Amino acid sequence: MKVKTILVSQPDPGDKKSPFHSLAEKWNLKVDFRPFIQVDPVPGKDLRKKRLNILDHTGVILTSRNAVDHFFRVVEELKIELPTTMKYFCINEGVSLYTQKYTVLRKRKMFFGKGKEPEFLDLLKHHSKEKYLFPCSDIRKETIPDFLQHHKINFTEAVMYKTVNADLSDLADVYYDIIVFFSPADIKSLFDNFPDFEQNDTRIAGWGKTTAMAISEKELTNNIPAPTADAPSMVAAIENYLKVSNK
Repeated sequence: MKVKTILVSQPDPGDKKSPFHSLAEKWNLKVDFRPFIQVDPVPGKDLRKKRLNILDHTGVILTSRNAVDHFFRVVEELKIELPTTMKYFCINEGVSLYTQKYTVLRKRKMFFGKGKEPEFLDLLKHHSKEKYLFPCSDIRKETIPDFLQHHKINFTEAVMYKTVNADLSDLADVYYDIIVFFSPADIKSLFDNFPDFEQNDTRIAGWGKTTAMAISEKELTNNIPAPTADAPSMVAAIENYLKVSNK
C-alpha cells in the first residue's frame, strides 16, 4: 500500500531542512509532528525537601537535552552558584554543545562520549572517583545506575522532570499511513489515550530495541524497525520502505 501520510510522535523541529521535511518534499508526503508525551518539571523546592545538595557532587551526568534544561532550571530555582570545578559528563558531543545555552564551555570541565552507551560508561568508569549527580526523568533506562552501582561509584539519582502522556483526543478520527514511535512511553501514551487502538493498515516505525519490545507487547507489528545495518536513522529506514511501497 502506498504511503501518503506520516505522523511523527515528536515535536516539530521547525527547521524546514530537517530530514523528515526533506523526506516529505522528496516523496510528496504529508508529515505531521505531534509529541505523544510531555515533560513536566519537578520543582527545585521539592528536591530540596528530599535533601538533595547539588554542591555535594563533583560531576553531573547529562544524557539528554531535557536533562540539561532541567538541571540548570533547578540550579536557578535553588539559587545555586556552580563552582568552576564542577565537571560535566555528556552522553555525546551534541548534548555537550547544548549546555552552551546555560554555561560557557571554555570555563567548564566538559567530557563527552561518542554517542554509544558502552563508550560513555567507560568514560564514567575512568573518572570513578567523582561524586556524580544523575539528573533524570521518572522514566529512564537502568543502564547507568546499574553500572555505577556495580562498580561502586558514588552517585545520586535526582528525578528533575517527569514524563507524562499528552492529550491526543483530537486524533481519535484521524488516520495516518505510518506512525513513528521513538520510545516505549510513546506506545504507552497511544494506548492510554486510545485503549481500543487497532493497527489495521497503519504501518508502524519503531526506533530502538526497547520501543520494539513495547510494540510487540501490545501485539502490534513493527513494520519499519530502526536502526538497522542498512538504515542507521529512522528517516533512512522509512525511505527504504518507501522505495518498495511507493515505487
